[in-house]
Amino acid sequence: MDREERIKRRAYEIWEREGRPKGREQEHWDQAVQEIEAEGSESERGPVAPDPTVGTAPEPDTNKPGG
Repeated sequence: MDREERIKRRAYEIWEREGRPKGREQEHWDQAVQEIEAEGSESERGPVAPDPTVGTAPEPDTNKPGG
């Protein structure tokens, strides 16, 4: 699917999600462009590796008073 078709489909999804308001075609198109471009730049970077420091907090020292 080419870029313009993806934008068109995304703009339509946004329009439906917002209750099909009239007169906001350009706003929905612009939002779709931003979302599609963001997705493209994410896929170019590749998958995001998990942060190795998450969940590795030191255990509290139970041998110290108050700890």
